[in-house]
Amino acid sequence: MIKESQVLVIFPHPDDEAFGVSGTIMKHIDAGTPVTYACLTLGQMGRNLGNPPFATRESLPKIREAELDAAAKAMGITDLRKMGYRDKTLEFEKLEDLAEMVTKLIEELNPSLIISFYPNYAVHPDHEATAAAVIEAVRKMDKDNRPKLNLVAFSNNTLDDLGQPDIVHDITGYEERKLAVLNAHASQTGPMLASLAQNTQEAEAAKDMWLKQECFYTYTID
Repeated sequence: MIKESQVLVIFPHPDDEAFGVSGTIMKHIDAGTPVTYACLTLGQMGRNLGNPPFATRESLPKIREAELDAAAKAMGITDLRKMGYRDKTLEFEKLEDLAEMVTKLIEELNPSLIISFYPNYAVHPDHEATAAAVIEAVRKMDKDNRPKLNLVAFSNNTLDDLGQPDIVHDITGYEERKLAVLNAHASQTGPMLASLAQNTQEAEAAKDMWLKQECFYTYTID
C-alpha cells in the first residue's frame, strides 16, 4: 500500500465505510497516515428497524449516530465529520452545493487520496449523489494538485464493462477488526453478521469476499 500524506473518506451513510473500505482505512491509520471520514448523513431512513422493531423513525438517528461513533473508534479514526445532511435527500441537493462542501474539505485537509463511491456504479441515489459531488469537486481543481481517487463500485447487474479492479488491498490480519467495525453497525449489519457466523460453505465464501481483500477502481478526470 502506498504511503499517503492524508486520506479523506467520503460516504453518505453510517456503515458505508464498514463493508468495503474499513480494512483499508485501518491499514492507512496503522501506517501513520491521518484519515478523515466525512459521513454526510446519519442514516435516518435506514430500512432495518428490526423484527420485532428495536427502533422508531424518531430513535433511529441517535442509534445510528452512536454506531457511527463506535465504528470510528474501532477503526482508530479520530477525525470524524458528521456533515448534517438528511438521509435519502442527497439526490435533491444541487450538485454545485454538494461539490462545494467537498471542495472545502479538500482545501482544509489537502488529501493525497480520496476514497468514495464510483459514479454510476453505486446503486443508491445518495451514493450516486456523493460520487458525483466528489468528481465535480476534484474536476474543478488544477490538474497538478488533484488527489488520487480510489472508488468503490458495485452494481445490481454487472461490473463487466469496468473490468477488474485497479487496486486490490490484502487485508489479511484485519479480519477480527473489520468484524468489530461491522458489529458496531449492528442495527443494519445484523443479518449479514448472522449469515457469516454460520458453519456453511456459503458463509466461508462470504468471509473470503468481505474479510480478505478490498477492491477499488481509480478514476481519471480529463
